[in-house]
Amino acid sequence: MDLKNLIPFGKKELQIRKEDDNPFAMMQREMNRVFDSFNRSWGLGAFPEFTGAFMPHLDVTEEAKAFTVTAELPGMDEKEVDLSISGDMLTIRGEKKEEKEDKNKNYYYSERSYGSFLRTIPLPGQVATDKVSASFKKGVLTITLPKTAAAVDARKKISVKTE
Repeated sequence: MDLKNLIPFGKKELQIRKEDDNPFAMMQREMNRVFDSFNRSWGLGAFPEFTGAFMPHLDVTEEAKAFTVTAELPGMDEKEVDLSISGDMLTIRGEKKEEKEDKNKNYYYSERSYGSFLRTIPLPGQVATDKVSASFKKGVLTITLPKTAAAVDARKKISVKTE
C-alpha cells in the first residue's frame, strides 16, 4: 500500500528533490504551501470583496396557503433586481453597484465596487405562478408564491394515537 495516497494534501512535500538546496525554490514552495492552506481553510468565498461576488442571503418558508422567499439586498433598489419564473424555477438576478467618493483639501478618495448575483430556487409543482407577487422594502425583497387550490385542499391533518 502506498502511504502517499493516504495524505490528502501536500503530496509534493513528501518527495525529496535536489533543488531543496536552492533557498529561492524552498521559499517558493513555502509560500505556495501558505497560500494553499489559506484557500483550504478560508477560501476566497469568505471574502467577497476580493472576488467581486455578492450572494444575497435567502429565507424560504412554507405557510398554509403560500410559500414566501425573502432575500436580503442591502444597498440595492427594486430597479436593480430582476425576477422571473420559468417552469418550476424562481430566478432572482441583480447587480449591485456602489460608489464612494470623498474629496478633501489634502486628498481625494474614490472607491467603486460592482457585483452581480444569480439565485435559482426550485419550486414545488403546487405554486400558482400567475398569482406570484413581490415587494421591496428597506433592502429586503419578499416574494409571495401562492399555492394552487388543489395543493391547499390536499393538506390533511393526521392524528396521532397512543397505545
